[in-house]
Amino acid sequence: MPHGWIILDKPRGLGSTQAVGAVKRNLREAGFGKVKVGHGGTLDPLAEGVLPIALGEATKLCGRMLDSDKAYEFTIAFGEETDTLDTEGVVIARSDHRPPLAAIAAICEFFTGPIEQVPPAYSAVKIDGKRAYDRARAGEEVEMKTRSVTIHSLGVLGGSDRQPVDSAFATTAGRPDPYDPSAPLELADSITLVAHVSKGTYIRSLARDIAHALGTVGHVTYLRRIKAGPFTEKQAISLDKLNEIGKGAPLEDHLLPLEAGLDGIPALSLDPESAQAVRQGRVISGLPQPDGLYLAKLDIAPVALMELSDGTARVVRGFNIE
Repeated sequence: MPHGWIILDKPRGLGSTQAVGAVKRNLREAGFGKVKVGHGGTLDPLAEGVLPIALGEATKLCGRMLDSDKAYEFTIAFGEETDTLDTEGVVIARSDHRPPLAAIAAICEFFTGPIEQVPPAYSAVKIDGKRAYDRARAGEEVEMKTRSVTIHSLGVLGGSDRQPVDSAFATTAGRPDPYDPSAPLELADSITLVAHVSKGTYIRSLARDIAHALGTVGHVTYLRRIKAGPFTEKQAISLDKLNEIGKGAPLEDHLLPLEAGLDGIPALSLDPESAQAVRQGRVISGLPQPDGLYLAKLDIAPVALMELSDGTARVVRGFNIE
């Protein structure tokens, strides 16, 4: 039974549930039989990029992955806003105004840090037990509640070199001064940004609010997740590579260990007697390590995620791995 992570570079048009199904199918075709499989954070079908997929005991960490920070590249097309805030929806507002490129770069700082945002009506947020997008598609008037999220960083990409575009604004008392009329005025029909965000952040809402702050409207035409928790696009494999596993390619060439999803959490080495006690759910006392979360291991095998306090470690999540 394999335990660990496959990081899929999910293509546009494929749903997260479909991606999990593709992993199950390839594992079955490779002769692994029935394997527990789950994903660590939904990606809309119109989005692409990093989708962590957990196998075996790593599925016990999917909740932690859902709560982790994410990073995205996304393109805002100015001039039209749709009801879904992406290319799938119907245009509900138009504007002839196009913002200066420098104004976009300058306004990013005002969307950095803790912010309030209203999720899209076409989202998976539940309202009275029913998904918002189901209500919206049924023609209901959907009232979304404001939520608090954190934008850790936000910047403009300057093309293939991915260098941030410098702002032509000066700042006084935290607010932008008027644009320098001597500088060339370059207007933008669209712009690509990169954002590092907390859980619960909707990039489509962020794009809408940025466009509104710039005196226009806009919607997302491109969305790519480049990081999810500790996993980056450099670790991701294509759907073609995934399909090769079902045709006999070694799974271990693409399978990351369970502990890869616990980046930054120190290991706690156990002897066989202590490992047996932990597997039975018992506490371990008299430990000299500082308080905090640890990955308890017997040799190289993960045994449990444990919380240590005042020298005593208690099981948070056990792993059934030989």
